[in-house]
Amino acid sequence: MRRGVGRDLITALPSNVEREVMTVLYHETTQQPTVDVPGGPALPGRVPVAPAGPDERAARAALRGQIARLERDLADTLIEAFGRDRFAVDVAARVRGPRLLDLGELELIRDDLAARLHGARVTVAQRGAEYAERRALLERMLREPERHKYVRVTLKELGEPGCGVYQVRPRVGIIGMLAGWWHVKLSSGCPLATG
Repeated sequence: MRRGVGRDLITALPSNVEREVMTVLYHETTQQPTVDVPGGPALPGRVPVAPAGPDERAARAALRGQIARLERDLADTLIEAFGRDRFAVDVAARVRGPRLLDLGELELIRDDLAARLHGARVTVAQRGAEYAERRALLERMLREPERHKYVRVTLKELGEPGCGVYQVRPRVGIIGMLAGWWHVKLSSGCPLATG
């Protein structure tokens, strides 16, 4: 196999045409993205990149810092609720492939994260209030079972794992019901394994 076949063809061309052909061949064969250096020569069909000013760099750094803090806070909120609650944490892909986001896109990401964080915190607070209310009911049931006849509180309503149920029941069946002997019983509540 002979090397440099294309070289014989290129040497027959004038020098300025040779440079253009080599430039086109080089850029067609390389798959790496190219970026023009500001102030350097611009090749045909390429848009020169404007240099980022110090204000834009500072704004970018501030936005990236805010986004990082919001992501940490969102992760902490989701970890706080881990095991008890499930959250939808879908992340919509805005961009395909790597690229530098402009300030407007960074602000949109920051605002989206702030809204998601607020929603997650509100949900955790609401569920925490519901769990506290159900725990208070369970305490009242344990103190005065005769006032809460046949009331049921599931472990899920308390924010606990498992499928058990606290229920106020008569102590000795119908005799306990007639005599007023009530107590709180924790049943497993889990379905039997089949198979």
